[in-house]
Amino acid sequence: MSLTPEQKKAVAAWVATGDNLSAVQRKLSEQFQMAMTYRDVRFLVDDLDLELKDAAPKVDASDVTKTQPPKAEETAPAKKGFLEKAKEKLGLGKGDADEIAEDGPEPMEEDLAGLPPEGASNVTVSVDKVTLIPGALASGSVTFSDGVVGKWVVDQYGRPGFTEVSQPGYRPNPEDAQAFMQELSATLQQRGF
Repeated sequence: MSLTPEQKKAVAAWVATGDNLSAVQRKLSEQFQMAMTYRDVRFLVDDLDLELKDAAPKVDASDVTKTQPPKAEETAPAKKGFLEKAKEKLGLGKGDADEIAEDGPEPMEEDLAGLPPEGASNVTVSVDKVTLIPGALASGSVTFSDGVVGKWVVDQYGRPGFTEVSQPGYRPNPEDAQAFMQELSATLQQRGF
């Protein structure tokens, strides 16, 4: 695809002002109705002997004494733990359990009879010894405090999900959901996940 002299001047001006290849590609499409692939734009810039401006200054790689290795927190994005990802997926915030407790009436002593002590959970999680589900890192089952049983999986991206639930359309209450995520996280950490 050939460009007119005016189009070549426009591309040269865009590159001179610091536009990157994506911006040049977008501007060619918007202003001249020219659909070009990223690679074609790269070749065009090379053919016009234009030099793209780098956002970061170049460092002399031959002298290693001048360079300082970047700090770990600068190079690696903040990673969310399994529990944080799962809480986010279930829609639980940091203080959801506290808010739920504050919203409802205080339980009577007789209401608390038979419940586990505070901090203990009625949710039980088990992990399958062998995971036969394609794309899953781990799988297992869970029994919620109300007796509903489900089969869960964690996919290769660390996202939890359910494959079966004994009660169609079931959604665990926030306390059970949070307890499930904590139990699942603890169980998977014991297994090396």
